[in-house]
Amino acid sequence: MSSNLHPMLNVAIKAARAAGAIINRAALDVEAVRVSQKQVNDFVTEVDHAAEAIIIETLLTAYPGHGILAEESGSEHGARDSEYVWIIDPLDGTTNFIHGFPVYCVSIALSVRGKIEQAVVYDPTRNDLFTASRGRGAYLNERRIRVSKRIRLPESLISTGFPFRTGDNFKQYLAIMADLMPRAAGLRRPGAAALDLAYVAAGYTEAFFETGLNIWDAAAGSLLVTEAGGLISNFTGEGEFLDQRELLAGTPRIYGQLVPILSKYSKFAGVDDKLAATERIRSVDPSRRAAGADDSADIYARSTVGLGTEEAEPEGGAEAPAPAPAAPRKLTRVKRAPESNEGNPGA
Repeated sequence: MSSNLHPMLNVAIKAARAAGAIINRAALDVEAVRVSQKQVNDFVTEVDHAAEAIIIETLLTAYPGHGILAEESGSEHGARDSEYVWIIDPLDGTTNFIHGFPVYCVSIALSVRGKIEQAVVYDPTRNDLFTASRGRGAYLNERRIRVSKRIRLPESLISTGFPFRTGDNFKQYLAIMADLMPRAAGLRRPGAAALDLAYVAAGYTEAFFETGLNIWDAAAGSLLVTEAGGLISNFTGEGEFLDQRELLAGTPRIYGQLVPILSKYSKFAGVDDKLAATERIRSVDPSRRAAGADDSADIYARSTVGLGTEEAEPEGGAEAPAPAPAAPRKLTRVKRAPESNEGNPGA
């Protein structure tokens, strides 16, 4: 722990590292970890519970009057009426963990009177510690981090999370991907939202978006992003997002280009935008294509929304020449020469 950090942040770091030690020990024999299912595709393990218990014990030992909001135990621990509430995800990326896929983390945030003031995201597989205190910047292993300097969407790497629960709107995600994938350098789905947000803060990716997130998925990462110079909101650009279950974060310039694309898919969108989103979803619906719908509406169909970025143009502003038509192929019949030993198989 560092004497230069806020005392509450130091306690959160201690708790995160203790949880990380439990996770790393379990990862040595992940096949032996007991797994249960909360709902379809939503898993919890004994490691989640053990990591959460050590975090809560560490925090309440130092601050017994604080409240707790944790993914597995809710608000059953700590003070119920405190203005200081620790928001905990003990193992973000549980599905990755139980498969031995090394993308998961511990996420701890402190909310003071409704505002996130302290944040820790700890990646135990890489021993990467992301920290932030409001007004003091964001850090990775005590080194100051800033969001990426890229300003063009075609050069940007975007991360997301795919819908996986019953009732999630997967067709909407297909439409979003159809709008973004041809326009960005790449679209990634690592599977741990808190770490996705930390990576935006560190400049590894230019933006992250997802729907269906809970407050413990996004609380710590949101402070990392803003303290690193990024922007974060719901899809329409409105700042109150933690309880709205949709989130967009990114560098200022890339965020500004993504809001017009994603806003029509927001549950807070206006009627016209929702109609546009519905048409877009229909145009990329694979079930309609399978039923014989118009093949021109493929997954990479042109977006209905302008990007707000300069597109590359040929020198002098002239239109790019149309591609030359392919030359017709000539079919040539090849005559085979008769075999000299025909009719004499024993030769």
